[in-house]
Amino acid sequence: MGMVKESVEVQVPVRTAYNQWTQFEEFPQFMEGVERITQIDDRHNRWTAKIAGVRREFETEIVDQLPDERVAWRTTTGEVRQHGIVTFQRVDDTHTRVELAMDVEPTDAAEKAADLTGVLNRRIKGDMQRFKEYIEHRGSESGAWRGRITPG
Repeated sequence: MGMVKESVEVQVPVRTAYNQWTQFEEFPQFMEGVERITQIDDRHNRWTAKIAGVRREFETEIVDQLPDERVAWRTTTGEVRQHGIVTFQRVDDTHTRVELAMDVEPTDAAEKAADLTGVLNRRIKGDMQRFKEYIEHRGSESGAWRGRITPG
């Protein structure tokens, strides 16, 4: 699939957008196909998602996290292979640009078909739009984790 990039401008301050993104267990509220995320510790999450109609379970590791700037991750277990980064850029006091860059490697025929037909691209674009609607409707974050995780 290669790298997929999508960005949205949200009408909340950068701190609010970033704080909400750190609430991984709430991703099913705006990410299509994500059924559940369990946060294991500050670095690790366990995902259950439907990808190309097939239920997948996998774990991710946060490899770089800097408050109000970025969160980068990679998969560590399971059949899903991906890594990515989401960045947060202050536009002004009440607007933030949220950009997602993700590299997904389809692992089976269903995922490869979804990739070829643009399903994965559309899903990521939709997820970003739903995040925008989710955070703007809330107006504030549901929680926050402001720790620093460094690559290494």
